[in-house]
Amino acid sequence: MPPCHVRYLGLVPYQQAWDLQNQLASQIAEGLLPPTLLLLEHPHTFTFGRSGKITNLLWSEAELKHRRVEVHWVDRGGDVTYHGPGQLVGYPLVPLNINGLVNSQPSSVEAVPRADYIGYLRKLEQVLILALDRFGVKADRLKNLSGVWVNDAKIAAIGVKVDSHGITRHGFALNVSPDMSYWEGIIGCGLQGYSVTSLADLVSSPPPMQEVISAIIVSYEKVFEVECLIVT
Repeated sequence: MPPCHVRYLGLVPYQQAWDLQNQLASQIAEGLLPPTLLLLEHPHTFTFGRSGKITNLLWSEAELKHRRVEVHWVDRGGDVTYHGPGQLVGYPLVPLNINGLVNSQPSSVEAVPRADYIGYLRKLEQVLILALDRFGVKADRLKNLSGVWVNDAKIAAIGVKVDSHGITRHGFALNVSPDMSYWEGIIGCGLQGYSVTSLADLVSSPPPMQEVISAIIVSYEKVFEVECLIVT
């Protein structure tokens, strides 16, 4: 199986992780690195994607400062979401010609590969569904909505970008045991009437983050048919 580097970075400021994604994606596009999966946590952060609406931010500047929340507008898909300690964030940097994830039809715009974007999202969701199943949590998709859900509560958000070389950026955010009160500051993903949940809310004894990381890696290997190699 082709290799995939996995880097666990711990708690990393959002901008630092974003810069690292861009740096590594350039090296992957040049063939200097294999596909890479970054696993990490962020300090309290709200990020708005390309569909983001400022009206979905509910807290004032004063409350954001009091709660020590950074706000970033980024180039992924989707609206607003929350990142914070206790949430496992995964950033796969993957050329979308891996494992058949490229549309074989010729593109009219040669600079942008015709990647199977939706197929890639479904694979990320499947990674999370399989990982959660290892902890006895039955998660699933909801029709016409991205992410992973338990009943009607969202446990993992997904938002990605594919650059002009076909390399993915951004990825998923799985609520393991974050401070869920921070979701009160936004209308998550711009969806009214939907709740959020975490692994800690669903199991009597939430697993430590390292066990969740191990479950994600096993599931990622299975879904993407790669051999994950831990690097520092």
